[in-house]
Amino acid sequence: MLQTFSRQWARAELACAATLAAAVTALILLNVLTRNLGLALFWVDELAIYAMIWMTLLAASAAVHHKDAVAVTIVTDALPQAIAQMLSRLVDAVIFALALLTAWFCWRWFLPLEFARAGFDVETFQGATFNFIYSEATSTFGVRKVWVWSIMWIFAFGLILHSLNNLLNNLTTAADRKEQS
Repeated sequence: MLQTFSRQWARAELACAATLAAAVTALILLNVLTRNLGLALFWVDELAIYAMIWMTLLAASAAVHHKDAVAVTIVTDALPQAIAQMLSRLVDAVIFALALLTAWFCWRWFLPLEFARAGFDVETFQGATFNFIYSEATSTFGVRKVWVWSIMWIFAFGLILHSLNNLLNNLTTAADRKEQS
């Protein structure tokens, strides 16, 4: 079930990342066109940057699912298979730990419980925590940056899901190999 959900989530991440890649291209072309016409739209640059960030994080999470991340395998290729598999499990464990740390970082950054305790009142929250995450607006189009930064929660969720799936699959595969020998 976890493997199926991870696969479907990765498919959705890649679809969103592809859509965002097309949007980045369209925004850059719009920027070139409007600047050449002398009608520059300043918000286009900022929106293209945010779309690129979202695209990158979604694709990176999906890459963890597919185990398509850039890797240097010169050491693992030279090791005996048993040690290479143990090292692979260690890498999966480290990625899972980093995923959990990403979620913890989000929790510390967004402070959702403190925001709820403040009655979802931005000014009360800011006064109590000196955290301005819920009030800071984007530079050119005025959307609150908390909506832009919410990709971190989505990234953390995907990273936890995919790394846990990889870790459990790696451990299950190792246990199956042990039973067969």
